[in-house]
Amino acid sequence: MSIWFAETIDLAKINAMGAPTMPGFLGIEFTDIGDNWLRAHMPVGPRVHQPWGRLHGGGSVTLAETAASVGAMLTLDPAQKAAVGMEINANHIRPVRDGHVFAVATAEAIGRTSQVWSVRIIDEADRLICISRVTMAVIDIARA
Repeated sequence: MSIWFAETIDLAKINAMGAPTMPGFLGIEFTDIGDNWLRAHMPVGPRVHQPWGRLHGGGSVTLAETAASVGAMLTLDPAQKAAVGMEINANHIRPVRDGHVFAVATAEAIGRTSQVWSVRIIDEADRLICISRVTMAVIDIARA
């Protein structure tokens, strides 16, 4: 059973919405969606490196929060509710120097006032790079 508010989801529209903001600046794109998860990828290069040439932890956290935030928003009626980040944690497991990283955000709990999402980030060789948990507050759109 799908958790999404809308019956169909246009990933191209979601990517276009993010283009002029941080996700677009970092090259984050959504590519796939399932019943309770969505997938995005991000290029790894100088734009997201730390000074020593590896993926900056903040880049991984941005990818994780972007994936979870979009997932949370897609479960809500956008005329009534919004989802905003409340807490995020991340364990950085392995460095990445180049290529792409892929995030899969999966809904763990969807409540009336909060949601919890887990996000696994892997590299092109399917190795775990980062694992994150994101808690979203669900608020009335008038407060957003």
